[in-house]
Amino acid sequence: MFRNYLLTAWKVFMRRKLFTAINLLCIVLTLVVLLVVTALLQNAFYPTGVEGKSERFVQAVMIEARHSENKSIRRSPLGFKLIDKYIKPLKGVEAVSAATMPETVSVYQEGRVSELLMRRTDAEYWKILDFKVLQGRVPDQADVDQGRFVAVVNASTARKLFPGQQALGQKISIGGQYFSVIGVVEDAMHLNAFSDIWAPITTFPSTDYRSQMFGNFSFMVLARTAADLPRIQRDIEAASKTMVFDDPKQFNVAHVWGDSKIDLFARMLLQEEGADSGAGKLLTVIGLLMLLFMMLPALNLINLNTGRILERSSEIGVRKAFGATSAHLVRQLVLENVLLCLAGGLIGLACARVVLWWLEGSGLIPYLHVELNLAVFGMGLLLATIFGLLSGVLPAWKMSRLDPVHALKGAA
Repeated sequence: MFRNYLLTAWKVFMRRKLFTAINLLCIVLTLVVLLVVTALLQNAFYPTGVEGKSERFVQAVMIEARHSENKSIRRSPLGFKLIDKYIKPLKGVEAVSAATMPETVSVYQEGRVSELLMRRTDAEYWKILDFKVLQGRVPDQADVDQGRFVAVVNASTARKLFPGQQALGQKISIGGQYFSVIGVVEDAMHLNAFSDIWAPITTFPSTDYRSQMFGNFSFMVLARTAADLPRIQRDIEAASKTMVFDDPKQFNVAHVWGDSKIDLFARMLLQEEGADSGAGKLLTVIGLLMLLFMMLPALNLINLNTGRILERSSEIGVRKAFGATSAHLVRQLVLENVLLCLAGGLIGLACARVVLWWLEGSGLIPYLHVELNLAVFGMGLLLATIFGLLSGVLPAWKMSRLDPVHALKGAA
């Protein structure tokens, strides 16, 4: 039976090539957009590569400070003192890192100035993130403890600053300080890894950062196992309740939450207050938007499919006259549409890969590198199947209900 369905579907597709091509084009365009968005979201929420340990770490970029007796509130990036005094001492963790968020700096070279992004980090930062080292090495604990003026650059920055030259051992001038390049790492655009230059945290021109509760820092806490993360999140929240500000009259209550990748993005985008980051709400909104996006072309496909099926009214009448049930006809017509959408899904996957290659090379998203892995492939096939059902069930059911006599006359 299934084989007959497939043979019938193939003959129908080849009989009206224009309808088939229009349907495929509509499906492919829709799925390419959905697959590209899905791949980018997966790359952000569930990264691999440099942030491949993200299932074992939580992070924070923001502190929420309040006063219990008034409505004053401040949301700010973290200061180093907060991380060093309250987060670094956490028990039962593998590593805790402190790093500045990327800041724009001017790099001076023989009359040439380059505007680049720079982070200052501790040694633990390089243990949590899995940078691919192309040349040299990354800073270690001795570099940080001794405040050595060493720097790591990514591959693109090395080519930009030292075209045709070896980057290792070169000197770069940043804010009146001279750094020696000790390593080159692969480009990375993930949130915690995004930068052009990295230097030890102890190379700040001033030590004022050590006494600040508010600043430009973030932290990551790496657990020994993913199962430890809920406990670590509770410990971070408990530690935030013990934080003491320099001026208790201004702020005396602090909240810091250790977030997963998706929780962090949700908190940054939705600005939710409290322990709930709003990740569930964010995923719901994304899902609804994707569903609505699918519904628009699905409505167009319903009209196309209805017109295509109307042309087959005589065939449907003959089959009903020989005993075919409405259920059989619906299965046949829906199967045809699902097969067409799955074919469009496979073409869409190939086109999505081409679009992502273009995005990676265009520079629109710096250092972007996205893989269409099995999860994205599975999502593509699932979306194609849903798309086929959405656009095929209604016209199939309508035509299957035709009276055989009317159908043989070609009337709807």
